[in-house]
Amino acid sequence: MSKRDYYEILGVGRDVSKDELKKAYRKLAMKYHPDRNPDDKEAEEKFKEAAEAYEVLNNEQTKAKYDRFGHAGMKGGQDFHGYSNVNDIFSNFSDIFGGSFGGSSIFDDFFGGGGGQQRSRQRSQGTPGSDLKVTLKLTLEEISAGVSKKIKIKKYKKCGSCNGTGAKSASAYKTCSVCNGAGEVRQVSKSLFGQFVNIQACNNCSGSGKVISDPCKTCHGEGRSYEESTIKINIPAGVSEGSYMTLRGEGNSGKHGGPAGDIIVIFKEITHDYFRRDGDNIVYDLNLSYPELVMGTEVEIPTLNGRAKLKIDAGTEPGKYLKMREKGVQHLNSHGAGDQLVKIHVHIPKKISSKEKELLKELQNQPNIKVD
Repeated sequence: MSKRDYYEILGVGRDVSKDELKKAYRKLAMKYHPDRNPDDKEAEEKFKEAAEAYEVLNNEQTKAKYDRFGHAGMKGGQDFHGYSNVNDIFSNFSDIFGGSFGGSSIFDDFFGGGGGQQRSRQRSQGTPGSDLKVTLKLTLEEISAGVSKKIKIKKYKKCGSCNGTGAKSASAYKTCSVCNGAGEVRQVSKSLFGQFVNIQACNNCSGSGKVISDPCKTCHGEGRSYEESTIKINIPAGVSEGSYMTLRGEGNSGKHGGPAGDIIVIFKEITHDYFRRDGDNIVYDLNLSYPELVMGTEVEIPTLNGRAKLKIDAGTEPGKYLKMREKGVQHLNSHGAGDQLVKIHVHIPKKISSKEKELLKELQNQPNIKVD
């Protein structure tokens, strides 16, 4: 099966910059990350495919060779090693990207500390708990300044009676009859290439080597109970629609003492009554009368931090943008804020009085007033 074009995989052109290449790979890495797509072989292959494409195109020498010879130029050398194991990817790229919320790795804040931590949970005692997803609606004011929220959520929590073990007492265990206490099962197979040994955690005891003979009556031997919990979420200023934040260990507790999953918080921005968001800038439409635009005026308008005065110079034209510096959304993980852009519109009344008509006719007849 022929390989896909590396530029096509990352969705970039051949003149792509380093920053654009990094953003494209980051987007695909987060989309197809194994922790976000458990047991999804197709997603895992796309994850490895994107990593291979990025490794080649991020290096000037390998990129030049690929641009000239295509995939044929990548064979037989040490230009790149490809990826058969996703753990290779984490170790190779963990120091390339900064986390979106201050983490040290591209994966830290989205998947609970990178791929290695997630996969190591599979080897610990008990069965790991599942992740939970929560959509959190935020106002533009909350996004601008950052906010702490408390939410109520139903999830599996560690049983207090047995401390999450599922056993009535420390002596309520017996050796697993399937793995004979080893915690793992070995399957030997033969082929033309020799003998292969496949080692997997024992399903009967979840890799612990022991099974419960006298289960806890509170949790019926599961080690956890389903109940309502209150979770506090500290949201940094500057998040955007659709971005994620991971609360590590706040998801469902695992069975029989297994580690808890995470809560993935997805942010949704509530439509504002006055403002439109443009990155970290906000746009406000201001309607003024013709006399106000001609002679100038001072108006009071809303901002994200209350009302503020804005001076309108004489002769300001409709369609112009006036800038109110740092009245927009706070930057994520950095100092400063965006601006509030005020777009000027002229208000045309649909109905006017007879006196207003006379005044407009008089104004229209003035020599310095041009009427098209």
